[in-house]
Amino acid sequence: MPPAHATLPPRDEMLRAFMASDTSYEGLFYTAVRTTGIFCRPTCSARKPKPENVDFYRSADDALAAGFRPCKRCRPLEVADAPDWVQRVLDEADRVDRRWSDAMLTERGVDPVRLRRWCKQHLGMSFHAWVRSRRLGRALGSLRDGESVDAVAFDHGYESSSGFRAALGTTFGANAAALRDATPLAYRRLVTPLGPMLAMAEEAGVVLLEFLDRPALTAELEELTTRYRYAAAPGDHAHFDQLARELAEYFDGRRQRFDVPLAPRGRPFDRDVWRRLLDIPYGETLSYGELASDVGKPGGARIAGWACGRNRIAIAIPCHRVVAADGALTGYGGGKARKAYLLELERGATRVFATPT
Repeated sequence: MPPAHATLPPRDEMLRAFMASDTSYEGLFYTAVRTTGIFCRPTCSARKPKPENVDFYRSADDALAAGFRPCKRCRPLEVADAPDWVQRVLDEADRVDRRWSDAMLTERGVDPVRLRRWCKQHLGMSFHAWVRSRRLGRALGSLRDGESVDAVAFDHGYESSSGFRAALGTTFGANAAALRDATPLAYRRLVTPLGPMLAMAEEAGVVLLEFLDRPALTAELEELTTRYRYAAAPGDHAHFDQLARELAEYFDGRRQRFDVPLAPRGRPFDRDVWRRLLDIPYGETLSYGELASDVGKPGGARIAGWACGRNRIAIAIPCHRVVAADGALTGYGGGKARKAYLLELERGATRVFATPT
């Protein structure tokens, strides 16, 4: 699963990549120039500064928090998707079930170390771990369809059923019999102007949509596995296509409410709070105290805030629309800067569009 934090490449390596506008480092770091107060993508075509004036940040959010402004030329807030050299390998690995070696990657002109670093940053795991998890995700679906363990192992390229059973235990923490009763949960990385997000979905709808750097993400994933008996693996789902499209429309100011099916998992009080969040009008806010009163807990601003914090479906269930009694932007897991951005986006779009689209 994606980590809460990721490390930067060595400074000398980042400096070389930035000076050369190396496209293979897109998304791995952001470059900030102290003399101009501006931060850029690694591939920015603007005139290069002196090395001693350059700082590096893991994310655009970190650069913003440090007081730097986004470059108008390379537009670092418009986060790039996988570069072509990465996408080609991911597509091939997705089409064919096989075990990959570093030698196979080198034959395709791909540096295994660079690919591993990109995958750790954006997928939360190494390329080889992603391939293994992808194969197991497909196999899990076959198990739930009633196929035998031996048949599933053979169909998905495992050399033996014992090896397949061991892989299931390592990845999902359960044996094949237990996983027949688990609910498959597909996940995919989605690109947004505020950074990459992790989306997870089952047939009932989207279960999770979180920024990859959210500190509570690891605990949320563990709860989905232990309390709600999900078995997560990278995979495709029709909900992801709809969610990605609606997110793009939202960030363009053309969507005020999400239509993609949602399947939030939580306690009864939490679900009451989340339903009320969905009713907060686009472009408006509600205080935590008002939220508590609306769900039958007057004086319970703190517990209403905790319920907002347990919301695993950011943006679509708009907990960013809840603020302190004095209007302060507190209590958002994605960070104060993102909360401010989302509220300003909605207020600006409300001034332009009189009715929902």
